[in-house]
Amino acid sequence: MIDLYTSETPNGWKVSIALEEMELPYEVHHLRLSKQEQKADWYLKLNPNGRIPTIVDSEANNFAVFESGAILLYLAEKTKTFMPRTRKGKSIVTQWLMFQMGGIGPMMGQANVFYRYAPEKIPYAIDRYQREVRRLLEVLDRRLSKVEYLAGKEYSIADMATWPWARGHDWSGVSIDGLDSLKRWIEAIRARPAVIRGMAVPKPDDMGERDQKTIDAARKILV
Repeated sequence: MIDLYTSETPNGWKVSIALEEMELPYEVHHLRLSKQEQKADWYLKLNPNGRIPTIVDSEANNFAVFESGAILLYLAEKTKTFMPRTRKGKSIVTQWLMFQMGGIGPMMGQANVFYRYAPEKIPYAIDRYQREVRRLLEVLDRRLSKVEYLAGKEYSIADMATWPWARGHDWSGVSIDGLDSLKRWIEAIRARPAVIRGMAVPKPDDMGERDQKTIDAARKILV
């Protein structure tokens, strides 16, 4: 059993999608970011960065893994799935995973902040990040015009990492007009049953009784 500490964000959905795709049993612990629950002392012992997601693997002596990309790599190694076995294949998947972690995620995150949430609208910042997001999405489109998935013929953890972000381009205020290969890829992955299930995590009703349950589970792990 894997304990998943998460919330409804692209980084959280990466891991719930992976767990569904890999058919691993897991229990969801929904952290309310608006209440800064990810900064609680008990959680910082699992994830010193105070972010989501984090997993704890009971089969590995309650081993905790934080950072969404590291979690995907860990799960792929654990299950021997969604990651090629050749050195070259692994490198290609890892390159596109790092492209998401170092580019797509941070730039779309900043675009979202300045376009949606900042109390003061700063045109320079909005334009700067939206232009960079569009450029990165064009990189994806060029890649996907040549291959079915980011790493080639096979769906991989690179796709699981990138899709929850790329699908939210509208939230960043960025159009994907003209990026037909990217559109094709977004719709193909959207239709996968495991992706549909993973995107439903955490469920809205997880917010009810889960508070003490989550804390009790973490205390048990940390003993």
